[in-house]
This record gives sequence, C-alpha cells and structure tokens, in this order.
Amino acid sequence: MATKYSFLGKTISGPFTIPSGIVTTNAKIIEKIANEIPEIGVLTTKSIGPEKKLGNREPIITQYAPGCFVNAVGLTNPGAEEAAKQLAEIKPKLPKDRFLLVSIFGANADDFVKVTKILEPYADALELNLSCPHAKGYGMAIGQDPLMVKEIVMAVKKAVKVPVVPKLTPNTEKIGEIAKAAVEGGADAICAINTVGPGYYTHDGLPILTNKKGGMSGRGVLAIGLKCVKEISDAVGQKVPIIGCGGISCAQDATEYNKAGASILGVGSALAGMDSEEMKKYFAALAKDMEKRTNKAERLLKKIDMNFGKYKLVEKQVLADDLAILTFDKNIKIKPGQFVFAWIPEVGEKPFSVLDNNPLKMFIQKRGCLTEKLLGLEKGAEVYFRGPYGKEVKLGKNEKAILVGGGCGIAALYQFAKELDSKNTEAFFGARDKQHLFYIDELKKCATVHLSTNDGSEGQKGFVTDILEKRLREIDSASKGKDKLVFFNCGPEPMINAVLKIEEKYASKENIYCAIDYVTKCGIGVCGACASKSGKRICVDGPFINRKEVE
Repeated sequence: MATKYSFLGKTISGPFTIPSGIVTTNAKIIEKIANEIPEIGVLTTKSIGPEKKLGNREPIITQYAPGCFVNAVGLTNPGAEEAAKQLAEIKPKLPKDRFLLVSIFGANADDFVKVTKILEPYADALELNLSCPHAKGYGMAIGQDPLMVKEIVMAVKKAVKVPVVPKLTPNTEKIGEIAKAAVEGGADAICAINTVGPGYYTHDGLPILTNKKGGMSGRGVLAIGLKCVKEISDAVGQKVPIIGCGGISCAQDATEYNKAGASILGVGSALAGMDSEEMKKYFAALAKDMEKRTNKAERLLKKIDMNFGKYKLVEKQVLADDLAILTFDKNIKIKPGQFVFAWIPEVGEKPFSVLDNNPLKMFIQKRGCLTEKLLGLEKGAEVYFRGPYGKEVKLGKNEKAILVGGGCGIAALYQFAKELDSKNTEAFFGARDKQHLFYIDELKKCATVHLSTNDGSEGQKGFVTDILEKRLREIDSASKGKDKLVFFNCGPEPMINAVLKIEEKYASKENIYCAIDYVTKCGIGVCGACASKSGKRICVDGPFINRKEVE
C-alpha cells in the first residue's frame, strides 16, 4: 500500500481496525494480526473493566440472516491488572506503525479512571465503551446521556496523557449532540457505532441467546452506521477523526463511510468464519479494492451456517456416574477434525466432538450444567445441534497414522480411524479406569488399539505415554526409521505436552497435529475465546493444529 495513513499523530500501516469485542479479544491474537496483516493499522482490544468478568453463558451469538448477527458476550475480560500484564508482554513485539487502541469500560467515571491508570502505559489511546447495549449498568446505559458522556471523557482526560476515544451508541436520537459533548469534554477522536438494539432472535419460538437479548451487528446495520457517522461528522466537523464501523463488508461500504466522515474503518462481523490465512487475504483484497475501485474482497466472505437441527434421543448407554454415550435418531455430516455445538434452550450450549455420525452419537462427561442436563435426559428427549465447525483434517493414505487420546479426547479420534487404512493405523488411549474407556470394540475394527489405565483395570497400568513410547521404539526398530509417521493427538493440555516430547523423536513437527481442550464459544472465529498461545483461533484454524504452527 503506497498511501500513507495516520491516526492521532501516529503514522500507521493501514486504514482498518477490527472493532472492540470481535476477533482481537486476546493479546496473542492481537500480536499475530499486527505482524501479519498490515492493512489493520489500528488494533483495538476487547473492552477491559476494573475486575474480571466471565460474561454470559453460551449461546452468546447467533445469526438471524446472512451476515447479520445478534450477540450478548457480556463484557468478558480478565480485569485491568491481568490485561495490563498481557499487553505489557506483546506491546514491544508490535510493529512501530501499528496503533494500539485499548478499549475500557466502567459503571461510572471513577471506574473509568481506575482502569485508565492501570492500562495507560500500554496504550496509544484509550477507547471508552459508552455503548454496549446488553450489559446492565454499563455502556449504553451511560452513553445515552450527553452530560454523563462529557463528565466521563473529562475525568479520563484529566487522568491520562494519551488520546481518548469515546465509542458511541447508535441507540439514540441525539448522537450528534452526544458527540459534541464528548469533544467538549476533550475527546481526541470518536468511534461509532457499537451494536444496535438490543435485539431478540428465536428458534422454535425459544430465545437462542442465554441472555435472551443482544446487540445486532453485520450487514443489517450498515445504513444505521452510515447515518450516525454522518450526524457525528456534521456535529463536530473536522475537529476530531472518526472511526466508522457497522456493517462494512466490501470496498463500497468502506468508501461510503469515508464519504460520511470516517477516516479509520472498522470491519468486524464480515470476518465470521474466516481462518487466519483467509482473513489476511481478505484485508489485502479490501485495501486493493479501495485503491483500484474493484470488488474482489466480497467474494472472500464466508457463508456460515448457525442454524439448529433438532435431534431425538433414542438410546443412552450409561458408562459411569459421570459419563454416557447418547445416540440420536438422525445422521450428521461431519469430517475428521470437525465438531458441533449442542444446545438445550435456557440451559446452555457447548462444543462437542462427534463420536460417530451414522447415526449421531455423542460421548458426554459431566463437567457443568449443560453436560449434567444431557446426562439426565431420558429416551425421547430433544436436543438441538448446529455445525459442523472447524477444519477438516486431510488424511494421507500412504502414511502410518498414530492416534493418541486421553479423557474425552478419545471421542474426537474415532472419525479419523474410520477414514484411515486400518492396516496402517494404531491408536493409543488412556483413561483413569476401565469405565472411562469407551467405544473400544468399534475402534478395534478400524485400527490396532493400545490401552492404558491409571489403575490397571484395562490394558497396561500407567499413562498413555508409557505404552506410546514403548511401541514407537518397536516401530522404529522394525522399519529402521523408514516409516513415515503422522500423529493426531487429542486430550487435556498436560497429556498433549507429555506425548509431544516423545513424538518429536520420531516425526517432524509438520507431521504432528494436536487438539487441546480450549474453551470454544462461538464456533465462527469472532469471539476469540479459543485463542491458542500462537494467536490461532481454534474454532476456525483448528481444532487440530499442526505442531509447527502452534509454536
């Protein structure tokens, strides 16, 4: 990009940002994007408050029309002190021409000032979230009052030396007046808009979001965003720059925001479903489209499916007090490496590996309120599923495949075993006792199976690492190192770390794939909850990540 861009006195690499709360919600994701996507010159964090907030229970997002979403994440954040530690780690690693906009929230001016003092050392500017429409006592509840907005902006300006950027709500008839009050209070720039609403969306007459209501975003709010930015621009003139966001998905949308008065352009919901490589290509194409007046980036938008299918429970095989295999009445389309979400209205939604797809079978282990409810279901009960999500893992036919699973990780690997050559596949599974090993007879039809239990009630007594290392030595000795081994690991992080130390003696990192049990909330890559240590988003970049890619 030959064009020079600047924001609040700093030269930046590109005119785009990703609005607060979407994708760049984790420090590692921010670092990855900063170093890989130069078109994103302004990096905006998730809104950070005084204390840690877990946010709302899933479902936290749903799609009500193509490219249109309702979300109620609930201001999830680690708290100011922990966020400061994370930002301190990545700030020195960011390119000099990236602008770090740290978003903050609070219930009053004192809260904002408290957070400001903690995070200022790591911020190029502070965004004040005065606009979240679904967090009681925060955001929009404050941001609809011009006097309160002015008071908070003034208080923060007195406390810091970095620029201050209030983010305004579209849910008002006086956004121009509010913007003017913010500038009178000392605002250095304005960001608009946050989500519209709150909105309400149902399936079978049942509210999908556990919070019931949520902020609306995506293509459906484009006209509202443009209207608000134009009103802000008319009210404050050229006094401050404007970050315009809401509904941008192509160059034409971005150009219209420019004409309405925005100099920095926020692209958020349009990124739904894109993995890291796809997002990189999209922003490069979007910038080129704006320069050349073409429209190639729009072709890179993903068609995502968040619709639910209803399944009836036809069999429950109880394995232990805390686990069971549930069999449903229909098949589900899924490829090795993918997963689905199970939803029980007003209880919650969680991601699960599919044990078997013909018909749908789920392995459920008690972990929280949703799994407890699933384990308590009786024959005939109905459960909603959406998906599949995640990347299909392409399986080579001429390689010797080694499957390694522990705990619930066993459930994710049966689909691999079905697709692979049984004569060239070996599976290693470990559990604490015989009761927690499951579907073994079916697995034995697809692979040579090796088992271990902590108490010795099935297979070898000990850990899965013990049986794995012994067998790998045998394979290596017999083939004299000529066998090309490919590993697929799934289980808790400590187990994964332990088996990696063994596997790296026998295979290159390109031939080792791991799925670690990260928290996955949305499945479409926008919430960032499932960020890996390398900044990959597990739900779109994985869940099986190549060992070389996670370092």
